[in-house]
Amino acid sequence: MGLTIAYIIIGIYSTALILIFMYSLSQLNLLINYLGYKKRIEEAPKFNLLDPKEIPFVTIQLPIYNEEYVVERLLDNIAKIEYPKSKLEIQVLDDSTDESVIETARRIEELQKTGLDIQHIRRENRKGYKAGALKEGLAIAKGEFIAIFDADFLPESDWLKKTVPYFKDEEIGVVQTRWGHINRDYSTLTRIQAFALDAHFTLEQVGRNSKGHFINFNGTAGIWRKECILDAGNWEGDTLTEDLDLSYRAQLKNWKFKYLEDVETPAELPVVISAARSQQFRWNKGGAENFRKSFWSVITSKNISFKTKFHGVMHLLNSSMFLCVFIVALLSIPMLYIKNTYGHLGWIFEVTSFFIVSTIILFICYWFTYKSIQGSSFDNFVDYIKLFFTFFSVALGFSLHNTVAVLEGHLGKRSEFVRTPKFNINNLTDSWKGNKYLAKKLSPNMILEFALMIYFLFGMYSAVPLNDYGLFPFHLMLFLGFGFVFFKSLTSKA
Repeated sequence: MGLTIAYIIIGIYSTALILIFMYSLSQLNLLINYLGYKKRIEEAPKFNLLDPKEIPFVTIQLPIYNEEYVVERLLDNIAKIEYPKSKLEIQVLDDSTDESVIETARRIEELQKTGLDIQHIRRENRKGYKAGALKEGLAIAKGEFIAIFDADFLPESDWLKKTVPYFKDEEIGVVQTRWGHINRDYSTLTRIQAFALDAHFTLEQVGRNSKGHFINFNGTAGIWRKECILDAGNWEGDTLTEDLDLSYRAQLKNWKFKYLEDVETPAELPVVISAARSQQFRWNKGGAENFRKSFWSVITSKNISFKTKFHGVMHLLNSSMFLCVFIVALLSIPMLYIKNTYGHLGWIFEVTSFFIVSTIILFICYWFTYKSIQGSSFDNFVDYIKLFFTFFSVALGFSLHNTVAVLEGHLGKRSEFVRTPKFNINNLTDSWKGNKYLAKKLSPNMILEFALMIYFLFGMYSAVPLNDYGLFPFHLMLFLGFGFVFFKSLTSKA
């Protein structure tokens, strides 16, 4: 390897590490915000829902698409929402193309007979996907406030009573609640998904919201002021994460978002890796698309602070961290050989210990979010250590898949909105086998993921002749992560 190539590799590797370090520092700042907020007692103006004059009209939107396994559970659950029937309507925005439409229509008819104002709204095509369905429903919605639930969400019966009152503050455009997980302990895959989402719904959402930085409506389990949606330019389907897009447009228009960590809305996590892949792809590509769409508006905005701009940019770059992590992983083996070939470049490896510092920062941040939900006993800490490194390994294993998504997003390659299959998995005895919505084809990335598993096995082996074990733990996690993703993708077939 020539010295010039060595310097190029070092340059790319170091740049990726610095970006990861900046991201970890932003997470540390959010942790400080989070811990400070937890000590605060906040008073907010609220509607008095005991006074009939203060009860606003609410529309609940349920965007669904081929949800045979969960649609009845969804409708039965929503029917239990406690709110005056004269001030509530429910829109079932059904874009389904299979026989689930018949069952949905039948159940809606039964609910209509109970006096519930529930409508079955169908479109001729899926133009704009979920964003298109929400926009079409909004045009005829009677509600001043619009609550949205995906098909796998099960809000408590008093959900509206806990969220609607905050709209007494006329500057609030959105109230978002924390996701819960009804099948958290189903498998290793569900545990690590819950772990990652819990970090987002505690550390990130509270950390940003408590200081007035931009947060995002999470696509579901939240409620919008109709005026805010229209003022921000309405739903648009030009990105795969229409929720993040509208959130930023609304906050750039000075609308405030209210995040309620204490209101948990349970939902079902994907239990099969092909379903997790499609969800991860959509979220990560959508994040990159929104960076393209909103970055310039954020940094040139005259009405937000530098700190809010910084957190906004880091938020929009969230998914792009997978690209940085993948670059660091891929170049770590050449870097190992550079270190042992060019002795005079040894100092660079002291500088690139950023990655260890970044990992320690994230370990600390995620512990605080974990213990806020799971508790802080010694046993919980031991469980946390195991879960953190399992999560870290599997996240590394997803880095190729998510890097492809991020690159497509940044390069502007369009793709259709692929929904995440739902399973109606509530406990360990339920099975996903036979689910007709599962992807039948194996991911083309699997061949590369297998090759990367072997590549990082070689990285581990390289430590022996070079007598340099500094990167061995990192290569072990990469080997296990890519192995997990590859073998789960191979075996998790319906």
